Amino acid sequence: MRFKLTLMIFAFLGQIFTGSAQIRVEKNINYAGNADEANTLNIYHKKGELQNQDVIIFIHGGSWSSGKKETYWWLGRNLAKNNIVTAVINYPLAPNATYKEMALASAEAVKWVKDSIANYGGNPNRIFVMGHSAGGHLCELINADPQYFAAVGMTNPIKGVILNDAFGLDMDEYLSKADRDDNYTDFLRTFSAEQKIWQLGSPLFYIKNSTNPHLIFYGTKTYEAIQIQSERIYKTLQAQNVPVKLEVIEGKKHVGMISQMIFGSNQLYRSITEFLEDTK
Repeated sequence: MRFKLTLMIFAFLGQIFTGSAQIRVEKNINYAGNADEANTLNIYHKKGELQNQDVIIFIHGGSWSSGKKETYWWLGRNLAKNNIVTAVINYPLAPNATYKEMALASAEAVKWVKDSIANYGGNPNRIFVMGHSAGGHLCELINADPQYFAAVGMTNPIKGVILNDAFGLDMDEYLSKADRDDNYTDFLRTFSAEQKIWQLGSPLFYIKNSTNPHLIFYGTKTYEAIQIQSERIYKTLQAQNVPVKLEVIEGKKHVGMISQMIFGSNQLYRSITEFLEDTK
């Protein structure tokens, strides 16, 4: 068992170091014109003269109260190796920020990418957003609720949305029915104790505004709320004739849905590149 684990570690490190030589990383770029680390992003792109590559902006999870862009360096590198210019962002977290401030920061990051990504070989007309867990909530919220891009003075530039085990697509439903445990209390710091706010912060409340293609993943062992709401957004988009694909990943729990992507050979990368290719 130990020998097998050692081989896996060496294989993983070999994959990382081989690929790293091809990738440039631009770190700690502020996208909001201030000095706040919460408003920074890292860019991963392939060395050379490649231009007009597809762009993915990744928004991390962490229950809206934890997480940072540095954790996902492997995601940025793996996507860049597939000729996808990738921006991994920070955003302000609870208890210092509400969901609205997080969504506004995410929209500001998208605006910066739209204005600047051509300098790194990215196509500003081919911007996709991808999020895991709470990051999926923020991706869909800024995509579906027009107030956030309006606040930063632009129309929605998102070409497509990738939701990886997105949590909180309907916070009204979740907070109305969930057990009132420590997680419940933690979520109230982000969404307040007012039920009318729970609905206003729920992407599914605005889903009629979503017209761009979607790729949705969830794991068979993830939280029930994620499975239910991922199925609902999929069926709702289908009914609206929005191009949407759902992939249910066998045997994966919530954290495993993103941690599996440490390995560049993971099946989700193939699904993502095909989704980008199919989105015209």
